[in-house]
Parts: sequence; structure tokens; C-alpha cells
Amino acid sequence: MTSGTFPYPGTPTTADGSAVVVWVEQNISEGACAFPITPSTNMGSGYQLAVANGGKNLWNHDLFFLEPESEHSSASACEGFALAGGRVTNFTSGQGLVLMKEVLFTISGKRLPVVFHIGARALSSHSLNVHAGHDDVMAVADTGWGMLFARNAQEAQDLGLIARRAAENSRTPFLSIQDGFLTTHTIENVRLAEPELMKLFIDDPRAKLTSLFDPDRPLMTGVVQNQDSYMKGKIAQRYYYDEVPRHLQEAFDEFYRLTGRHYGFVSGYRLEDAEYAIVGLGSVMETAIPAVDWLRQHLGWKVGLLHVTSFRPFPGREIVAALRNCRSISVIERMDNPLAGNNPLTAELKAAFADAMAGAVGYAAVEKMPQIYSGVYGLGSRDTRVGDLIAVAQNMVEGGQPFFSLNIVHPTALERRHDPDVRPAGAFSMRGHSVGGYGSVTTNKVIASLVEEIFGLYVQAYPKYGSDKKGLPTTYYLTVAAEPIREHSEIEHVEFVPIHDINAFGVANPLHGLSENGSLFIQSRFGTDAEVWAHIPAAAHEIILHKRLRLFYLDAVKIARELAATPDLQLRMQGIVLLGIFLRVAPFVRAQGLGDAQLFEGVEKALRKYFGRRGEKVIEANMSAVKQGYFNLRELDIARLAPATLAAARA
Repeated sequence: MTSGTFPYPGTPTTADGSAVVVWVEQNISEGACAFPITPSTNMGSGYQLAVANGGKNLWNHDLFFLEPESEHSSASACEGFALAGGRVTNFTSGQGLVLMKEVLFTISGKRLPVVFHIGARALSSHSLNVHAGHDDVMAVADTGWGMLFARNAQEAQDLGLIARRAAENSRTPFLSIQDGFLTTHTIENVRLAEPELMKLFIDDPRAKLTSLFDPDRPLMTGVVQNQDSYMKGKIAQRYYYDEVPRHLQEAFDEFYRLTGRHYGFVSGYRLEDAEYAIVGLGSVMETAIPAVDWLRQHLGWKVGLLHVTSFRPFPGREIVAALRNCRSISVIERMDNPLAGNNPLTAELKAAFADAMAGAVGYAAVEKMPQIYSGVYGLGSRDTRVGDLIAVAQNMVEGGQPFFSLNIVHPTALERRHDPDVRPAGAFSMRGHSVGGYGSVTTNKVIASLVEEIFGLYVQAYPKYGSDKKGLPTTYYLTVAAEPIREHSEIEHVEFVPIHDINAFGVANPLHGLSENGSLFIQSRFGTDAEVWAHIPAAAHEIILHKRLRLFYLDAVKIARELAATPDLQLRMQGIVLLGIFLRVAPFVRAQGLGDAQLFEGVEKALRKYFGRRGEKVIEANMSAVKQGYFNLRELDIARLAPATLAAARA
């Protein structure tokens, strides 16, 4: 985040990576051609909604959206749109991106400066997975496109703008990449780009782009070339590619001048005196920041990290300059290619150091190659914790496995010896246990928006569910803090656990990680303390008593049934009741000293942000649900209910 010393610092709000991409493209592009595929679907549907609402871009051009029959066709449609001189985009993931590969070569070869937004997703190799992986984007890394990796929602927005400027100035297409679900669906604090900034930074497409279908200036594109011509045309493309780094650096510099947000080909942290470094791409490299701080503070190891923002053009010189003084480097990658000599980032990093050792032009002098380790993490959004990154550093310091994996049981896996709580001081976290379709994930987003708008705090809200979401267990996470929240992982240390379905106790231990004196909410149809307590498993009784938990209950289902207009909304309305419960339980609400009128004014504002287009009756019903959750919530009097059991547990 930046101060107000720059012309366009951005408008503070909360959004996920998908929403900020839509915000950028509905303002600067003229059209999108896309086929829906999880987890990029929210980007395409958001853009389509802007078109349906009669949206225009910043130059008053009507927006256009086309959904053809496949991702391959959507890429071809983008090609045609760009050939005609239009500014176009696409949103895709996983197999959808790989299906486009044939067309990606064509787009770059014709020097069409489009930008595609990718919610990086694991490919269906041994099984289907809709969550984060980098094997999809690495599968197309040879197609001649620029590739920028965002660590969070803010970067997803900013790099989308930077990619567009660099693409059009260099006549080279770009992929703007964020991790599927981990960024596309995670609500965070962002500074939304001002329309004035986007208009200035990007410029009118009609004034900047060239139509190759202009009958007054006819050209041939995509013609057949035989032995005498093809190679000459292919090598001639280097005239453009050699200029991409210069144009990308110009875009970085100008963006910083306007916004105060600094980007480069790489982004280092605590590397000045580092003896060991962790290198990677995407959201995990934000989680690595508190890991590095913990390692230095508690173990005294001089560890730093390097995020590779630009994978294409590959910043070999910048990487060597940043890491040449390190003893050891661990490259962690969200993909695995066992038949290759190394995974992609590791291979290119090693090649960069080999060039430096050979005295290649522009490289910093290197006398000795650092020891380079390579690891695999987070395939299919497998959780990667600060403790796992601590293990990466321990493996380097101890001269351990040259190849490793994280957070699985396998001969290559590193042991997680530490799992520290690295949240900002005073942070308040919630882990909810619900069922897909109950509306809890949407409520989590509403809570995050409300906390930022009313209390001015930092938030991070993330859902965890599979491709088979509806009707099955869903977990959602929310952290609120006075400082930025860096860790992108499933939250183990929490102060509040709402349980929407009592069956959660039969699946796992939903009280795991709940702090002493924390709070627990249970959805219950029972109206007395004794009945509620009797239906909680005995094992949970012991944890509740031992940790001195506060136990709240309410029949949110009954409230939802009375307020919802349809059976489907009855399920979703249960989640909205949770908003009132959260406001009653969260300590920072009371600390702010807000009166009920002021509090619910903010609540209404947040609800309108999500449900306003559905009409006043929907807003009124949601407000009633929130207020009933807030005012009708009951706290179970454990001391009165089971004094003998309580005394024994606390003895």
C-alpha cells in the first residue's frame, strides 16, 4: 500500500483477484472472448455482467463479450478481434489454456498485443483438480508471450495494467497470472485503480492500436512460407522480443511514478546480507515473508527470498545479481515434471548462473555457483504453511535433500518441525465449518468488506471447497488485523469457530487450533442450554471446558426459513445470520465503541455492495437476518450447567 504522496494511490476497498481484473478490463478493453473454466469463471462472468448492463470503457466505447464453444475458439476469436485493431482480453485456466496453445503461437507470431488473465490451475494429469497449479502456464511458456506472476489481489490488478502497457508498446502478447482460488477467490485489502490513472497509463485503443484488416492498407498475415522464407521471418521476430524488457521496465517505472507501487522483474526481501534464499512464483512468496522474519528472529539464520514477477521475459541477469552472494538457494515450484532434468524455474535459474559463470554480457561476476535445491509444493492448492518454508531453509542449512516436496507423506518430503503463529499482533481469525450451498462463503466475503469499510482494518477471507462443493463440507477462513496479512494458507490459529452443521464433529475436530478463551458458535434447533450441550459430543465437551471457550448458539435455519422467499434462499440466508453473530462476538467491534445505529448503517452499505441489484426486499430481508443474529444470539452458561464437570476439567 502507498501513502497519498503519488498522483494516483488508489481507492481503498476489498476485493478478490477476479474482481480487480474485471475492474481493469471493463475500463480499458473493448471486448472479451472467453469460455468458462474454474477458477477463472468469475472473471468472465464479471465482464459479461458489465456488458449486459450496457457498460462502456473509459473512452465511451461499448463493451463486447463472446462465449464460443471452447477455449480454443475463444482464443481464435481474440485473435480476430486484435487483427481488426481492437483491445481484447480472455480469462482462462488449466486445460483451457493448454487447449489454446496452437492459437497462442499464432497470436504472438502476428505481433498482436493482447492480454489474457490466467487463474493458474493444476492440469488433469493423474486426476481432476480445479485448484492452483503452475503446470498450465508452464505448458505454454514457449509460445512467445510475456508472463507476469501476481502474489495477491493488488498485484493481479496492477500487473494486469502493466502487462497491457508493455504488450502494446512492444507488440507482444502477455499472460497476467494469479493463483487459482488462492488469489482469484481470496478477499483482501486493495487500492482500486482510479479511472483517471487507467486512462492515462493505457491510452485510447483506437488511437494506439493498428487494424491489420484495413482495406486502405492491405496486408497478408498467416500466409504459407516454405524453405526460402519461414526461418527468415521467425528469426526476424527477435527484433520485437529483444525490446520487450525495455518496454516492460518502462511500464514498471511509469506505474511507480503514478501510484507509488513498485514492481520489477524480480522482487527481493531481506537479501542484502542473505546467505540462503527461497525463490518462487505467486502467492506462496507472500507466505514466505513471515517465514523469513521468523527464521531470522528465532534461529538467527540469514535467509531472504526472491519472487520472480516476470517469468517471460526471463530475468536471468536480475536473478543472478540478487542471489550471487548466497551460499544456497532453494527454488520451490507449484508443478512437477519428473522426466525433465529440472522443473522450469529451477532449470532457468541454473542456466542463468551458468551464463554468469561463463562471463555472459550483462551478468554480475560470479566466482562460485551457489548450491541449488529444488522443491515441489502446493499442487492442487495443497496447503503450504510458514512451517513448510521454515523446513525449506532448514534443508539448506543442514545440506539436505537436493530435491524435496512439502506437506505430504513421501520419501522426498521435508519434516515440518515448526508451525508458528505469524499473524500480525492482535489479529482475530475465524475458521468456519459449513456445508456447500449454505451461503457461508458469500457471508465471509461480506464480513471482510464490512470490516474494511467500517473499521479500516486489514482482512483476508478465503474459502476452501472442492469441485463437488454443493451439499458437502466447506471450510472458510477470515483474518482481521491492524497490519497487512501475509500468510496465504489454511488458518490453524483461530479465536472464533462457527459450526453450521453439527455433523462437523463427526468428520474431524472443528475445535482444533481454537485459542484458550476463544468463542464457538453452534447452529442448533434446540432452545435451552441443556439440550444444546447434550447434543455436543463428549470429546468436544472436554476441549470446551479445558480451553475455557465461550459457547454461543442460535437457530439460524429457523430465521432463514422465516425471511427467505424461496427454499434455495433459505439455505443461503443462514450464512447472512452469521454476519450478525460475528459482529456480536468479534472483540474489535466493541473496541471501536460504535453504537448499534452506526454499526448497522455500515452493515447495510456492505450488503448493498453484494445484493443491491436484487432489490430492496432482498436488502431488507438480509438486514433482518443480520439483526436477529446479532440480538438473538444466546450464550450457553457452562458454569451453571455442569459445575462439577467444569471444576474437574479445570483442576
